[in-house]
Amino acid sequence: MATKWIVRHGAMRLMGEYDPALTTYVKGATVIIQTPRGQESGEILCESTADSLKWLVDPTKGTIVREATLQDTQCIAQNKKLEARAINTCCKFSEKRGIQLTMVDAELLFGAERLIFYYLSDSRIDFRDLVKDLAKEFQTRIEMRQIGVRDEAKLLADFGDCGKPVCCNSHMIEMPPVSMKMARMQKASLDPAKISGRCGRLKCCLRFEQDVYDQHQQELPELGSLIITEKGKGRVLAQELLSRRLLVEFEDGRRISIMHSEVLNVSAN
Repeated sequence: MATKWIVRHGAMRLMGEYDPALTTYVKGATVIIQTPRGQESGEILCESTADSLKWLVDPTKGTIVREATLQDTQCIAQNKKLEARAINTCCKFSEKRGIQLTMVDAELLFGAERLIFYYLSDSRIDFRDLVKDLAKEFQTRIEMRQIGVRDEAKLLADFGDCGKPVCCNSHMIEMPPVSMKMARMQKASLDPAKISGRCGRLKCCLRFEQDVYDQHQQELPELGSLIITEKGKGRVLAQELLSRRLLVEFEDGRRISIMHSEVLNVSAN
């Protein structure tokens, strides 16, 4: 049975499992695939295995038509130019019809079966007349898709404060929930400018590290717990989760930072 492949495709970095046209592919190779949306270009990520599939959320499925040829590469580049024109045209038509929206990006499928517009808006919009204008202009199926600010960053952002490509634009499959509680637990700066990503929301990397903090917090004695160590009996005042250290106030008034491994016994009271 031929090996299937995991392919990333589309402006929103969709991923799915695809039947091969060839026996093997090089990681990073550009391929032409048939997806539920139509014919698209995609990037080979890896062979499809049970382990790789478990990480995909709602994976797409289809077939690999062929590895991209020089002519295909030229077609992809031409589509990019048409997408830029499509954005300007949509802005012009929407302004003419008095439609309030912020155009973010446009995506023309490789086979030109569909032209998708991604936009931001604070309210629901009746697009029927605008879609007719765009369909007449580009002679293809038009789809208007409202997105949020985090999706906008996924489409447009380049590099984060760390100097690396933003996670949502590179490897993230879904947007994880992030909260201020995570920032407080990780003792991150609470300055919004320092803990906000390119989307203006809390950085996703806070969520990536949270599992480690949660695990350490469960293993360490709770704040206020009475503990017994070789230094004596004391009460836990603070935790340093990553270093697994505890600030302890002993019965004689000493306040000492100790390693978790020094704790011999724990009492809730």
